[in-house]
Amino acid sequence: MTRPANSGPPAEQPPPSSGGSGSSGGSGGVLSLIPARLDRLGWSGFHTRLVIALGVAWVLDGLEITIASNVTSILTQKDTLNLSSASVSFSVGTVYLLGEVAGALFFGWLSDKWGRRNLFMITLGVYLAGGALTACTAGHSHGWVLWLDATRFIAGMGIGGEYAAINSAIDELIPARYRGRVDIAINGTYWGGALLATVFTLAVVNNLPASYAWRVAFLLGPVLGFVIIFVRKNLPESPRWLIMHGRVDEAEAAVAQIERSVDDSGGTLDPVDESKAVKVVAADNIGFVTLARTLFSRYPGRSVLSASLMITQSFLYNAIFFTYTLVLTRIYGVPSGDTAYYFIFFALGNLIGPLTIGRLFDTVGRRKMISGTYFLSGFLLAVSAFLFKAGLLNAVTQTAAWCVIFFFASAGASAAYLTVSEVFPVEVRAKAIAVFFVIAQSFGAFGPWLYGQLIGTGQDHFKLFLGYLIGAGVMIIGAVVEVFLGVDAEGRSLEEISGPSSAEAAPAASPG
Repeated sequence: MTRPANSGPPAEQPPPSSGGSGSSGGSGGVLSLIPARLDRLGWSGFHTRLVIALGVAWVLDGLEITIASNVTSILTQKDTLNLSSASVSFSVGTVYLLGEVAGALFFGWLSDKWGRRNLFMITLGVYLAGGALTACTAGHSHGWVLWLDATRFIAGMGIGGEYAAINSAIDELIPARYRGRVDIAINGTYWGGALLATVFTLAVVNNLPASYAWRVAFLLGPVLGFVIIFVRKNLPESPRWLIMHGRVDEAEAAVAQIERSVDDSGGTLDPVDESKAVKVVAADNIGFVTLARTLFSRYPGRSVLSASLMITQSFLYNAIFFTYTLVLTRIYGVPSGDTAYYFIFFALGNLIGPLTIGRLFDTVGRRKMISGTYFLSGFLLAVSAFLFKAGLLNAVTQTAAWCVIFFFASAGASAAYLTVSEVFPVEVRAKAIAVFFVIAQSFGAFGPWLYGQLIGTGQDHFKLFLGYLIGAGVMIIGAVVEVFLGVDAEGRSLEEISGPSSAEAAPAASPG
């Protein structure tokens, strides 16, 4: 039988005929209604707490990257660490990104093995330790430079691990009809972190003595993360992950806890459609070799789609983001101390896009919106390239053009992460996110180098014009791939989109 709307969650695992967490399905599996029970929930205080607690991962990354770029010049001063420009750029930037890659792979593997909750507590702790220890760097000797490198690598590992564990947990806990807009909004808050870091730098860091201003800057992220860790500790494990690993009783307890939270906060508990039960067989631990076989043998189209969306957005973002100050200073003559004011508006454009049009990815649809945002951002970048070549742009209008372009590009880029996290089975979800994150970072790293070469001294505008056209073409390629290979995932459960590798559709009749 089905449970009536607004009835309280079951106090214990129901018998097979009631469609609870699972009943014997033969062949060593269980028939589970847990995915259907999670997806039919109305929005509640639980989901709001989930978004706040887990969404901070993207805020922290945006904050960390921006803080690092803002303090590089401070760390070259004699009364701080007295590092060379090359050394400080490598330590606070390159080493951090390498840590993100390592963390995404290592903690992504552990997230699929140990669970989402265990890992999103561990990764935040790793980031807190790395960030706090960075602020403790006491000198510029070889030993302290190695300390700086090690602590930046640790902080990067924590954030890289956050991506895999957090995106998996969010997708597995947010009801299907909200999943797109929530994931896109959370991914877009990277720019909220960047904006916070910029304002903090202008209002606080720049007004403190250089000798300790950089330490205060590096402590901002860990302080924010320390507050959030108390919110995270009360979140349950993903019931989808638990049922996949044969922990049926724990899965029932977790989903019942969520249902009680929804009911207590006035949310709706709609009837459960028992025809949506899936047969799940406990998954073995899957290594990266098996993962590659799963992705490229069973899901070749989705793998090409995911790689295309991640690579194209990463190339464009890294190319523009890491060189925008060079464009402003070398081409438009903006004083280096004023570039942060332009960046505030650049970050706002990136933040507003996902927050305002993210819901359309659930209503209009993934394929139309992803291809549309990729195409629009590429087309508008091409238009701005011709305006740039004609000499019709200045620092203000160039920044305004970037704001409009990345209003759409930011929503599309966030949807790329959403795509990777929802089109692969639960038992490889975190590792799949890690793999495509690493692929994106590897190709994206080429963008800043290329655009730096094209900008040069700022005298030859034609080279940068070609660079903008290349970026536009890259995004349009992503749009075309989405049109042909996109997955219409809006409003559908994760199991309906891909299903666990070990899941089978249950018969329409009651699982009993």
